[in-house]
Amino acid sequence: MRGAEVVQLYIKDMEASVTRRIIECKGFQKVELAPGERKTVIFRLGYEELAIWDSGMQFKVEPGNVKIMVGSDSQHTAETMLHITR
Repeated sequence: MRGAEVVQLYIKDMEASVTRRIIECKGFQKVELAPGERKTVIFRLGYEELAIWDSGMQFKVEPGNVKIMVGSDSQHTAETMLHITR
């Protein structure tokens, strides 16, 4: 039967210099699917999605590890680690 799924993208900053949310939703996309159909969903993470307001009130991307999670909800995700060296 036809159906729809909302694919969600979350990040978790593992080493931020300030306290952040446990996980942050950074994108989502609704996908319509026919029986047996598969689709590729592409999310782009840029400066705006990865930057934080630090203790000096500067909006910047900090070096460190960020966990990237994609799934149908925040409890059921596939995960990978992004290492920012900047």
